[in-house]
Amino acid sequence: MTAQNLDNKALRLFVLLGGFFVANALLAELIGVKIFSLEQSLGLPPADFQLLGIDHLAFNLTTGVLLWPVVFVMTDIINEYYGKRGVKFLSYLTVALVLYAFAMVYAAIELVPADFWPRSHISADLPAAEQASMAAEVGNLNSAFRLIFGQGLWIIAGSLVAFLIGQIVDVTVFHRVKQLTGERMIWLRATGSTLVSQFIDSFVVLFIAFYVGAGWDLSLVIAIGLVNYTYKLVVAIAMTPLLYLAHGVIDRYLGEPLASKMKDDALADD
Repeated sequence: MTAQNLDNKALRLFVLLGGFFVANALLAELIGVKIFSLEQSLGLPPADFQLLGIDHLAFNLTTGVLLWPVVFVMTDIINEYYGKRGVKFLSYLTVALVLYAFAMVYAAIELVPADFWPRSHISADLPAAEQASMAAEVGNLNSAFRLIFGQGLWIIAGSLVAFLIGQIVDVTVFHRVKQLTGERMIWLRATGSTLVSQFIDSFVVLFIAFYVGAGWDLSLVIAIGLVNYTYKLVVAIAMTPLLYLAHGVIDRYLGEPLASKMKDDALADD
């Protein structure tokens, strides 16, 4: 890549947006193994409600939901300026890099740990009671590493299939709405496409990972999917002002003539 290419504002913006897009998707896959309580994280008691005959539901969510809304917002911004081909290129690249990352993780899991490492977090200088407490909490670092990073193949497959389907739906809905509304109503094409794609994403990943992979009852899968989607819906709507802020910043960076040309070219990318 020459210095002249690096001075190209459109190229630099694509690299910046693409890097942020891939990084967020990859992080969401890696940290998604943790389930957190939204209510208790906010200092509230668990909701404890019933849905579709499933009792004691609450907003217990994978930590990946913290980043997936950002990924879908980035999808809409990239679609706005680079069209379907830009989004699809980054989506396929992301899937390839996620698969590569998990291959490296599984290779790391199989490496034989150094003799001292599994209990290296327990200092011999600590009192015996404190050593016992730490050993009871995390007794073996290698076992913890394997447990945390060794996500099931069904979960990985479900997440990646859901991601790809969600991306294709997102760019398609976004493109169709923009064809009808032009430059008006950014919120409708961006937030609307995100809500549709995240609805599909929420259920595809659960269906593949837990209905097919783990044999969960379908009503449980649907109930949890609705809980997850409710959270994503609220977040997507709350993030709408950020879309307008991002558009303003990008338009100023590119300059009005280049920004308008890129948007027109992206709309023509059918």
